[in-house]
Parts: sequence; structure tokens; C-alpha cells
Amino acid sequence: MKRKMLYAAGFILMAVSLTSCEEWFNDCEVCKQVTYENGNVINQTSGTEYCGTQLLAIKATPPVTIGNTPTQWECN
Repeated sequence: MKRKMLYAAGFILMAVSLTSCEEWFNDCEVCKQVTYENGNVINQTSGTEYCGTQLLAIKATPPVTIGNTPTQWECN
């Protein structure tokens, strides 16, 4: 009887832990790199969907400026 209760508790714990992570991984956005010159967009990549840790890494990436043209990630 104790073994059955232990298995049931383990199953419930696994089920709860797996569903709690799903919400975090469903946090997805479409991101693209945008280059500006004098405040005007001069180039942009097509949007790609990023989720989870990849999305966090892109949002943490600072803009890169070469001359007067900054390039940065923009996510929606």
C-alpha cells in the first residue's frame, strides 16, 4: 500500500512540475534586427519566432552601432 501511495505522489509531482514549465516556454515573440540611420529604418530582417531562453538572450543583447547606424533587436 505504501508503495502505491509513493508512486501516486511521484506521478502527481511530475505532472505538476511538467505543466508549470509549459507556461514559461510558451512565452514566445517574433523578433527581427532593425538598422537605423538618423532615426529612420534603413534595413530589417524578416521576423523569426523565439521562445524561452533564446528570447531572453535576444532581449538582453545591446544595440551594435557602426558609425551612425545602430542595429538592434526588436520583438513583438
